[in-house]
Amino acid sequence: MSLYEKIPNNVNLSSDKRLLRALEHWLPNYMKWWYDMGPAGFQADQVYLRTAVSVEPGGWAHFDYVKMPDYRWGIFLAPPEKDRIVGFGDSYGKRAWQEVPGEFRNMLRRIIVTQGDTEPASVEQQRLLGHSAPSLYDLRNLFQVNVEEGRHLWAMVYLLHSHFGRDGREETEELLERRSGSSDKPRILGAFNEPIDDWLSFFMFTTFTDRDGKYQLLALAESGFDPLSRTTRFMLTEEAHHMFVGESGVGRVVQRACELMRETKDDDVRRHGAIDLEAVQRYINLWFSVSLDLFGGEISSNAASFFSAGLKGRYKEEACEDHLALDGHYRVWQHGPEGWYQEDVPLRNAMNEVLRDAYIADCENTLGRWNKMIQRYGIPFELRLPDRRFHRRIGLYGSHHFDPQGRPLSAEQWEARRDEFLPGEKDLAYVKNLMVPVHEIGQIANWISKPAHGIKGLPFEFEYVRREQ
Repeated sequence: MSLYEKIPNNVNLSSDKRLLRALEHWLPNYMKWWYDMGPAGFQADQVYLRTAVSVEPGGWAHFDYVKMPDYRWGIFLAPPEKDRIVGFGDSYGKRAWQEVPGEFRNMLRRIIVTQGDTEPASVEQQRLLGHSAPSLYDLRNLFQVNVEEGRHLWAMVYLLHSHFGRDGREETEELLERRSGSSDKPRILGAFNEPIDDWLSFFMFTTFTDRDGKYQLLALAESGFDPLSRTTRFMLTEEAHHMFVGESGVGRVVQRACELMRETKDDDVRRHGAIDLEAVQRYINLWFSVSLDLFGGEISSNAASFFSAGLKGRYKEEACEDHLALDGHYRVWQHGPEGWYQEDVPLRNAMNEVLRDAYIADCENTLGRWNKMIQRYGIPFELRLPDRRFHRRIGLYGSHHFDPQGRPLSAEQWEARRDEFLPGEKDLAYVKNLMVPVHEIGQIANWISKPAHGIKGLPFEFEYVRREQ
């Protein structure tokens, strides 16, 4: 474990001088991107952050104050499994690959680049949020997410540099040149070009979009390309915190609305400076549907190719009975002249939908926890996930309109009712107006409740960010 080198790592970088030089050459380019597109206005502040120092489950992180540009971005792979085999697809049962199989080179590079592109994209989306943080606790959590997304970028860059030669080096430069929301060079996936202008959007993003990231990483952790599998297994440790930030953040918004409704006996919490549950539902509708698109089309030859090649598996592949998936089928909705009908497609072609099913079940559990909170306050309201056909931009449903219950709508009906389903101008303006920074120790904005616990056993009333005046 080389923790104190310029690039902390557990991959013995010092023994590969060519790779080390390439990554050290990339480091200043990364730092320029970080200063240009990372958290704006907080680079000189001391932030109470955790830094990866190990891959061991019992003690993998160190907590201390650090300026974000001095964060120890590093390269960490989970420990290797002895005699690991490919667990699915046409290479099922063969030894896992330590080097890129030539016939799968382009597919594997595409997978790694797409995953890598999401990491800097989310930092870019969130770069201005510090200026409207509801508390120092939340400000610190935002920055923790940001630096870990930066480390996840390093993880993908390491794979590209170490296994793809000149092509990989060129791809790593492109990762720093694309920009979230750019009309000229946007990020690869649509959700990562969406604006995140308020903290409710940030909490929804880390709840739903980072949860998509969890399932993509789980599928890649099954990969027969062992360096990718080991890289993503360690990334999942950090991804769990991002989802905690989102789920607990939305929960605290919901809790504050419930508190005010009970205290004031007034269902209109906007009169008291909080975010109403109906608006929370519209934000859920937006970010859940946008995140569903990240799984890809319902019927996908690419997904079939990734599976057959042994590059990207299913969630908990070891629990599946048939690791070849040659005989199974999956039922999807199709649209024809007579309307919508269901049709069975080969299971390999539906691997995106199989992974999306697991994701939706996980999201349902999340909403269940929020709804239990609402029930404890005795408020007759239930948050719901919209139907998977709602507000989709790709796949079988991308050119059609549906309401949140999955009922078809005409284009005219959709336009007339859009603000009933998704955050409209009034919602966005109201929530944006609440985004006033609270950077005093132990203080918090009125629209969100305090967390039940602080960081690493510390109280909420702790100086999680030491501002440079």
